[in-house]
Amino acid sequence: MTDWLTLRQPKLKDVPFVLAGPERNRIVIRAANALAQAQGVHTGMAAADAKAIVTNLKVLDDIPDQPLKLLKALGEWCIRYTPIIAMDLPDGLVLDVTGCTHLWGGERACLKEIVTRLRSKGYDVRGAMADTVGTAWAVARFGKVKAIIAEGEQQDALLSLPPAALRLEPLILDRLHKLGFYTISKFIGLGRTAMRRRFGDGFLLRLNQALGTENEPLQLLQPIEPYSERLPCLEPINTAVGIEIAIKTLLENLCRRLAGEGKGIRTAILKCYRLDGQLVTAAIGTNNATHNISHLFKLFELKIATIEPALGIELFTLESPKAEDVEPEQEILWVPEDCSLTDSRLAELLDRLTNKIGASAIHRYLPQEHYWPERSIKTTISLKEKPTTAWRTDRPRPSILLPLPERIDVTSIVPDYPPMLFIYKNKTHHVKKADGPERIEREWWLDQGDHRDYYQVEDEVGQRYWLFRSGHYSADNKPQWYIHGFFA
Repeated sequence: MTDWLTLRQPKLKDVPFVLAGPERNRIVIRAANALAQAQGVHTGMAAADAKAIVTNLKVLDDIPDQPLKLLKALGEWCIRYTPIIAMDLPDGLVLDVTGCTHLWGGERACLKEIVTRLRSKGYDVRGAMADTVGTAWAVARFGKVKAIIAEGEQQDALLSLPPAALRLEPLILDRLHKLGFYTISKFIGLGRTAMRRRFGDGFLLRLNQALGTENEPLQLLQPIEPYSERLPCLEPINTAVGIEIAIKTLLENLCRRLAGEGKGIRTAILKCYRLDGQLVTAAIGTNNATHNISHLFKLFELKIATIEPALGIELFTLESPKAEDVEPEQEILWVPEDCSLTDSRLAELLDRLTNKIGASAIHRYLPQEHYWPERSIKTTISLKEKPTTAWRTDRPRPSILLPLPERIDVTSIVPDYPPMLFIYKNKTHHVKKADGPERIEREWWLDQGDHRDYYQVEDEVGQRYWLFRSGHYSADNKPQWYIHGFFA
């Protein structure tokens, strides 16, 4: 707060001053600048006592809620380094830079960049990097040797620090000091049971969080959208062409991911972080979910004129707060509407495909008048051959039918329940949904054998299969299970 006020009123730079406000019928100091602290003034002290120590001390009115607003603004500015940022009241920021440091030349260069940039803006800053929030917090405030703690060295980094580095409550700190525990090394080797009995669970929680044996959840400043992309810029972008290239790059990366998951954008927000600390946004929306890059770019293209780069944009992010499943429609293969299998253009298309990918990759199927699945379809290479019967639509059939059923191992409740799980090609599938049975009798005039009871099942990842049990259960006969097809 004192740094912020000095930036707004440069004349305060060489003056010891504090920010104070009423508390329990007295005026208490809530922030003090470096000059005042050097002369013994600290937060929590009565303003009258501070004036007695520093005769030329300037006391200014504290601004309620301003520290929170200022810390939030600084946190949002730091999003250019990582999207995972949390505020650590009253005067700290926690940045998870995992996977981001290489963009700045490594951990040391990244930390130097953050600290240097904030200091250049007039703020007094200390920073540290470690595997855990607790250790980074401790080293940033109390460390004197090194600011970057190597992987797995949290305990060694904490040993020489005072107990206050563990973010403990004042009552526990007083108790530790009375017992002569002036550094963490004095008590870190004591038994956990004894420490819990003497200092409580909160003490052990902070210690474990610093050492990394217990997780520490963060309340993120800006919750990360499940579908988002970032594009840091080596040089600030201040032209429309540069903005267009950034949008295309972000759309390509985001749409590639969405397409792989069968999803599309319904709303998208482009965020542009400028050198002057300002944030410029542009949002689009679609009627149907889509991952069509050219279509989405045309929508953003209408917004480019509203994006003011000023001195330049150093970070672009693209987020999709609303993404939905894409329902692809079958594209029309031929026109006009009266075109049929006899059209020469279809034959010419198949000729080109056959010569390009091979005749074995193209198949045409016709229905046959058989209930037995293996005999219910036949292949043909002629476009002129006509079906002798209509396709069955009264019962669901898999889009992929195996040439021959394949044996599987099944766990099921006998006699007529669907499987609870099955093993196919050494992989276990747990059945979450099932429908059936559908009994299909063998065509006795063609061959002899058992009937089949078919089930449609869905496993834990949403894949659907066509399974059957061959024959009846009996005391001395345990019929086999088979997989026969896969639904789309």
